[in-house]
Amino acid sequence: MDYARILRSKNAGAFVLTIDVIFKDQQAYDHVTRSAALDAQIIANRYQVPSEDVRIIAYPQVLAIKVTMPRLVGSGDLADSDVYGSQQHVPLMYLPVTTTGTA
Repeated sequence: MDYARILRSKNAGAFVLTIDVIFKDQQAYDHVTRSAALDAQIIANRYQVPSEDVRIIAYPQVLAIKVTMPRLVGSGDLADSDVYGSQQHVPLMYLPVTTTGTA
């Protein structure tokens, strides 16, 4: 929340969620990427998915990181509370970022 200019989530198909983190500036991008706060295991714990299913793709040229993972239920399923996946970024909004990478 303190480092990102944009934090958004959306479906990447009916069974995959993608989260975009676009940073405020180079300093914010560098700080978060050095901290290892956006680690697959940390994200997996927050979203209750296997860490091997979490993909983290850095785009340093545009100061962004994309995270993809499976949705817990398919989009439009009777148990789905967010058909578009647009509210799924919240668990990362308050993710602690420290210089040691612990979260």
